[in-house]
Amino acid sequence: MSCEVVNIPPDEEKEDQENNFKSEKLARMDSLATEAGNVHGHTHYASRDAKDWYVMLRLAFQSIGIVYGDIGTSPLYVYASTFNDGVKDGDDILGVLSLIFYTLTFIPLFKYVLIVLKATDNGDGNFGGTFALYSLICRYAKVGLIPSQQAEDREVSSFRLELPSSRSLQRASKLKSKMEKNNFVKFSLLFATMLGTSMVIGDGVLTPCISVLTFIRCGWHQSSHRFNDTRYTIVWISVVILVCLFMVQRFGTDKVGYSFAPIICVWFALIGGIGAYNFIKFDPTVIKAINPMYIIDYFISNKKQAWISLGGIVLTITGTEALFADVGHFTVRSIQLSMCIVTYPALLLAYIGQASFLRKHHQDVGDLFFKSIPHDLYWLMFVVAVAASIIASQAMISGTFSIIQQSLSLGCFPRVKIVHTSAKYEGQVYIPEVNYLLMLACVGVTIGFKTTTKIGNAYGIAVVFVMTLTSSFVVLIMIMIWKIHIILVILYVVVIGSIELLYLSSVLYKFDQGGYLPLAFALILMTIMYIWNDVYRRKYYYELNNKVSTEMVKELVASTNFSRIPGLAIFYSELVHGIPPIFKHYMENVPALHSALVFVSIKSLPISKVPVEERFLFRRIKPKDLCVFRCIVRYGYTDMRFEEEPFERLLVERLKEFIKEEMMVITALTPSNRDIVSMELQEEFISSENESEDAKRIEEGSRHQEDVDKDIEAVERAVGSGVVHLIGETEVIAVKGSRLGKKVLINIGYNILKRNLRQTDKVIDIPHKRLLKVGMIYEL
Repeated sequence: MSCEVVNIPPDEEKEDQENNFKSEKLARMDSLATEAGNVHGHTHYASRDAKDWYVMLRLAFQSIGIVYGDIGTSPLYVYASTFNDGVKDGDDILGVLSLIFYTLTFIPLFKYVLIVLKATDNGDGNFGGTFALYSLICRYAKVGLIPSQQAEDREVSSFRLELPSSRSLQRASKLKSKMEKNNFVKFSLLFATMLGTSMVIGDGVLTPCISVLTFIRCGWHQSSHRFNDTRYTIVWISVVILVCLFMVQRFGTDKVGYSFAPIICVWFALIGGIGAYNFIKFDPTVIKAINPMYIIDYFISNKKQAWISLGGIVLTITGTEALFADVGHFTVRSIQLSMCIVTYPALLLAYIGQASFLRKHHQDVGDLFFKSIPHDLYWLMFVVAVAASIIASQAMISGTFSIIQQSLSLGCFPRVKIVHTSAKYEGQVYIPEVNYLLMLACVGVTIGFKTTTKIGNAYGIAVVFVMTLTSSFVVLIMIMIWKIHIILVILYVVVIGSIELLYLSSVLYKFDQGGYLPLAFALILMTIMYIWNDVYRRKYYYELNNKVSTEMVKELVASTNFSRIPGLAIFYSELVHGIPPIFKHYMENVPALHSALVFVSIKSLPISKVPVEERFLFRRIKPKDLCVFRCIVRYGYTDMRFEEEPFERLLVERLKEFIKEEMMVITALTPSNRDIVSMELQEEFISSENESEDAKRIEEGSRHQEDVDKDIEAVERAVGSGVVHLIGETEVIAVKGSRLGKKVLINIGYNILKRNLRQTDKVIDIPHKRLLKVGMIYEL
């Protein structure tokens, strides 16, 4: 991606500076309806760099305990899963080692660490996963299915756009135009996003099962000669460990990360050190596996069996998606640092050392990990491995919390409570309902399958499927947003795409041997997500088509014998453009209006964070003496929402600022005052005007200031009388004459989900003493 430097003539530069100065003073007159005019706000520059070195090192240390447990414990079972029928030829070990080396290098290191992680807020991090890629595409192209976009959104400082190079602009523009005009493409993108998210959540179920169950079985096999008689004991031990693991999630990523990181660091030090020891002691010649010709020889000599064995080799990169999904809990730089300095070298040494040992001990392939441990370190390694296997589950659990938070922001997941577990790091979240459901699912899978064979087959399909979907989104981003040269895009598709499709074909071969499990999980989750999102969109379009116009507000006030109630009413709605129809329903049944009323729409932007000073957009609803306003409250993924008192206070403060700035705009746009924005500019222009015009100007300014003082006083008086929160509690039913499928979707599916999940007031923590629900039925 390249940027062009443009030389601006001095006169134009001076004019631009003056215009910029004016716009800084006219920051809050925002268009919240399609019929309103725009007054552009001031432009914020990019926020300061993500973290200083101290914070980044702390996050890198924490990420070792959260992100890499899964991929870090793969050496426990990779060679054993690959050589199911034993080692037939010593050169096969070199072929498998070569496959492991290039797979680790191309997928986790090259694809995810160097490329995919940059697809998070222009590479600044804060959120990852499939929904992050979808959100990034929605920022640059109008491919979202809900028409809630506003021009002011692009003026948010963190919603910055990269200037494209002229070389690739035409190709990117064509692709963007085709996507925006094609509804099938829009639905396909959302469908692929839901599928990828569902598979990641399924991965979050399978990872704890296979990690804990695998090690408990292997460890028990090493310490007990009665292994075949203790299968149920192993299962129940695994269940107890899984329950304990999920119970500690409520303490948050910060505490869990600091607790787990030292253990995983010791784990990486041990497997790296033992790997180097075995490499030197047994067969240093395995280093020649860096030659990819051994891969070709492996496939030539083993043919179909080599292709099937890829299902074992792919376990090398299980947990790689956690690098991307967990980036919201840390930063891009911290994950890149910990991967390149700690994880990647340790894993390479571990696999190389195991290959060296295996070259001399073919018969030990089934228990390679424990057999290759030096005798003096066996029990130390055993204890650390127990802890590391338990911690391995943490990567996808944390990633599941992150991606569900994103899907919730985009209206693709039922309402759940988001708990921010760290005041220092915004992206660290915990979701109680999801945590308990994951725990029940893990316990069910562990008890139901009992062995790791079928779970391993299912695990491989979930991992590779998500990777393939991620690559598809990244190619779109490369072409349309990053505007990378087409040759490099093709090279990425050929190299990375070929590797992933080859692995996908191999793991699908075992579909009937447990591989159906992640697809079954995905089907259930996608059904829930589709039902919620479909009705969510229908509700939004219903409110948009039946919104209350300004003229209708005047008619309601004029035709109804209404009275004014002292106090400030905050009326919540999801509608961005206009007043929701439930307000008309309220006025017809309760002919009373609070002395000040603010319609608040909570809007999620496809970015990680919205600065507090840019969060609120206001517009006054006429007639002016009603003291009624509309407000859009914009949040990013990582923003903490609705701490009740701070939100009320911020809302009132921003409302007063808007009243002042609104009057400044009116004054500045008056013909006689079109160049006046501040007192400093008045002094600059006053010498060129005659005294009568100065007096008139001062008189107008005094009158406007009186109006501002009256409006602010009215708002403060209303707040002093009490703040009431009104929530529209809508019931939805299918309109009469609808098809059976639509009736099942809305009347049964959606309403079952709604009744069994948190209500709106529980999600945003509104106190019941100051809450009023307004009910209405929407016929969709």
